[in-house]
Amino acid sequence: MEEPSSAELLERAKSGDERALEALLERHQAQIYRYGLSMCRDPEDAKDVLQETLLALARGVREFRGESALSTWLYTVARSFCIKKRRRSKFAPEQERSLEDETEGGLQIADVARDPEEALVGRQVEEALERAIQSLDPMYREVLVLRDVEGLTAPEVAEVLGLGVQAVKSRLHRARVAVRNALMPVLGVPETTASPAAGCPDVLTLFSRHVEDEISAEVCADMERHIAACDRCRTACDSLKRSLALCRTAGPAVRVPDEVQAKVRRALRDFLTVNAEGI
Repeated sequence: MEEPSSAELLERAKSGDERALEALLERHQAQIYRYGLSMCRDPEDAKDVLQETLLALARGVREFRGESALSTWLYTVARSFCIKKRRRSKFAPEQERSLEDETEGGLQIADVARDPEEALVGRQVEEALERAIQSLDPMYREVLVLRDVEGLTAPEVAEVLGLGVQAVKSRLHRARVAVRNALMPVLGVPETTASPAAGCPDVLTLFSRHVEDEISAEVCADMERHIAACDRCRTACDSLKRSLALCRTAGPAVRVPDEVQAKVRRALRDFLTVNAEGI
């Protein structure tokens, strides 16, 4: 039997179906926990963000009007809880910007599938990716996590963050290049490709902009011709493709621990018991 869609579960939950609400929360818990881990950088805080976000959905499900996608709404709520966690944490770096800081605003992604004997090397790459993402300033980290790890569109990311789409894309291009540069050693990329050579275009930013449909077909064709003739730029561009592919496969690996799932279920049952007359 085909599982109901999130939209169907949402409509049932809004009508008071507790099982539909539980199924809806269970379906979205992994992505919220993953986001909390990425942004809070503390497992305990991520657990709290997950529970608070899902309970916020349970409390407000009847009022949810569908003006935004459910996942966009959930990330917006989770982000607000992450901001509160950062403000309360005595371990937050003094020099790190708040999540609320404001600033300026045809090619295929490489396959990163690996053979079993490469598992150790693969794990080292995954750990390097995690360090690279965590080392980003929060305002860059959150756009990369939402866009490249969680898979939201740029307009959806803009809605979550309360920014313009161009500001999101500007931050995203910088974040992608920074992560790629941090991964150069484990990807075996020569240091000479860290920045464009004299006379070469900035192929890293151009490729990132191509992914976001920001460059014309003519500019894309010019870039492809240059890459075909320039080993240095081809290597640089290939490494960005690999880092993007790694980001896009990073999300599904995170699983909500059993004890966290149990805690969330208990909190939900307590909430439903108190609100027995309706959601």
